[in-house]
Amino acid sequence: MKKLDTTELVYLKSLSKQFPTIASAATEIINLQAILNLPKGTEHFLTDIHGEAEQFNHVLKNGSGSVRRKIDEEFGNTLSIKDKRSLATLIYYPEEKLDVVLQEEENIEDWYKITLHRLVQMTKRVASKYTRSKVRKALPKDFAYIIEEMITEKEEVQNKEAYYNEIINTIIRIDRAPDFIKALSLLIQRLVIDHLHIVGDIYDRGPGPDQIMETLSQYHSVDIQWGNHDIVWMGAASGHMACIANVIRMAARYGILDTIEEGYGINLIPLATFALETYKNTDCSVFNIKYNTDYNTKDLDLDMKMHKAIAILQFKLEGQVIHRCPEFGMEDRLLLDKIDPEKKTVLVGGVEYAMKDMDFPTIDFSCPYKLTPEEEHVMERLQIAFLKSEKLQKHVRFLFSKGGLYKIHNSNLLYHGCVPMDEKGNFKKVNVYGKNYQGRALYDILDNYARKGYYSKDKMEKQRGQDILWYIWAGPNSPVFGKDKMATFERYFIKEKEPHKETKNDYYRLYDQEETLNKILKEFGLNEETSHIVNGHVPVEQKKGETPIKCGGKLLVIDGGFSKAYQGKTGIAGYTLVANSHGMYLVAHNPFCSKEEAVLNETDIVSDFIKVETSTERLNVADTDIGEEIKESIRQLENLLQAYQDGTLVETGV
Repeated sequence: MKKLDTTELVYLKSLSKQFPTIASAATEIINLQAILNLPKGTEHFLTDIHGEAEQFNHVLKNGSGSVRRKIDEEFGNTLSIKDKRSLATLIYYPEEKLDVVLQEEENIEDWYKITLHRLVQMTKRVASKYTRSKVRKALPKDFAYIIEEMITEKEEVQNKEAYYNEIINTIIRIDRAPDFIKALSLLIQRLVIDHLHIVGDIYDRGPGPDQIMETLSQYHSVDIQWGNHDIVWMGAASGHMACIANVIRMAARYGILDTIEEGYGINLIPLATFALETYKNTDCSVFNIKYNTDYNTKDLDLDMKMHKAIAILQFKLEGQVIHRCPEFGMEDRLLLDKIDPEKKTVLVGGVEYAMKDMDFPTIDFSCPYKLTPEEEHVMERLQIAFLKSEKLQKHVRFLFSKGGLYKIHNSNLLYHGCVPMDEKGNFKKVNVYGKNYQGRALYDILDNYARKGYYSKDKMEKQRGQDILWYIWAGPNSPVFGKDKMATFERYFIKEKEPHKETKNDYYRLYDQEETLNKILKEFGLNEETSHIVNGHVPVEQKKGETPIKCGGKLLVIDGGFSKAYQGKTGIAGYTLVANSHGMYLVAHNPFCSKEEAVLNETDIVSDFIKVETSTERLNVADTDIGEEIKESIRQLENLLQAYQDGTLVETGV
């Protein structure tokens, strides 16, 4: 062994406290080496969930079809299609399915015996690719010992069938079968997916982002790449008024203000009171609500008033940010001062357009971006409510702790939007507070400022960070927005379609070219030959013949319309991506009806599978990022072993 330098010796001394003997270090080396040869865990990629909690939970429970595939692998032709479907439904929704079974089943004891045997078989299969230690950590506390007994081969037991039958009989006899079934079902769900990637946009449009965040915060292994709709909520949680106005306006637009009020306990009465008084005799017809079947139309008149009130506040507050940050280059978004109240027109891009609405009781056209005293009071109250929402703050801290603007994992580069490029395919230089950044450096500086906007104690740094959070949401060179403008104003007030157009960044024109993708992969330090980019944000319109697989599988765009708002456009209900030890495949989902229908009629989301890449040899843990970390741990443990053996260090645990 080469002579150790001081740093290496200090590290080995620290490591020796954990492994104080030759035997303990050697045992750990053997354990880690064994882990390297286990099959790679299954990764599950989802994006653009947009508040669709029920469909999200179902896809999570069925692992994009992974549970059903495991059932097919385990039982083959020994179970009928009906029995397989019934078993799958039980695994997805054990509590709800048990309620139905208990009402319908005549011989519940026999059903319990058959079902428990099948669930134990399934548990054995999904646990087989993990170490016993990892499975043990996943076991539910109340049944850990029994489950371990049931799924572990016991060589010393001669009549194994009688042994396992007796355990099951006892579980049934002491009335623990329902709880044991629930525990096994949830364990199967847990073991089918080893790690979950959320490639952005948990929030907005759908009614349940808070429920999705609760599920994610309890998930065993997850990372998140922030989408623009997540970012604006993060900005709102930090107290940035322009972000708060955006969040409330979108909730009003889609008829889901309950998400804010009931989901996060944020009091909107100050806004409602202000809107009722200030917009009492105001035309609000432009501010219609895109509501779904759950919406209570008795709230329509008030919601339209609130919608208009918060939209005007948003345009004013955004104007203040643009004036405060000229380096953002967003002067074209200053449109309130381009309104001619006499002619009832607005100047956009050098063209004069008629305004659909000119009824603005709070706009002083000599100073259009100034809030009235009443508007200031409303925004101050809303800011306090967002800052004091315990649940929202918990969820946003989770987004910061588990998330970032991009992630590199197992030779995959994950980001929500784009890497901003110019028309020639060069990384676009973006001015961030007086200094230009591009490519990966742009992602890193924006990520850094986003965190300052939430966490910094320095008032100026915090303000800069919060303004960057708003810029990431709507800025023309933002990696997660990826368009030249957000034409919210134009869509409300201008009838003509031309000014509504939002031009995508050149990235979207170039991202099917291998040269472009290789350049991006290289920029992020990845091997161009073996790596992939996983992208969300822009829905793939399958019904128009678009494909999520770009450049032979080098780029995978997995936004296929998870949100109901996009399903008419895409023709499906979302893509998910699964990467396991056999390769990668995309799953195209059909719309999900409801949990009730899934339980009663044993319906699943019907999905089409698209192979992206098949591995000639099964991938092991050794082939992953975690495998590289384990190899490094083995190397350090071998150094420790050598240090013990040559006397450099003395065993302390003998």
